[in-house]
Amino acid sequence: DIAAITGQHPVVTRARLSISNFKVRQDMPLGIKVTMRGRNMYEFLHRLIAIALPNIRDFQGLPDKFDGQGNYTLGVTDHTIFPEIHIERQRTNVGMDICFVTSCALDEEGRELLSLFGIPFRKHAAAA
Repeated sequence: DIAAITGQHPVVTRARLSISNFKVRQDMPLGIKVTMRGRNMYEFLHRLIAIALPNIRDFQGLPDKFDGQGNYTLGVTDHTIFPEIHIERQRTNVGMDICFVTSCALDEEGRELLSLFGIPFRKHAAAA
């Protein structure tokens, strides 16, 4: 599904350490990741903004919490918001994190950059 969404082959991430409390052994596959750059990244960003985010029920905009260095992480709880995924074939809902790593040094610069790309951040209510 991730390959269908991103158009790239994902890389399997594996556990570095064994942790018995989490029932994880060393080198056990834990997840997958895709690093996108260039044209694929811009196409994915456009599909995320124009198609996937409006498919979220009662969507009010994204929170604007940055990491202090101009980077933004967005958590998606259900991957079926993307049109490439066929809902009939899905047994479980799979969540994902989408991280936007920018060259900005400050959160304000990162917020402005992503706003210019069209990321729909929540509007803050004006203090009365």
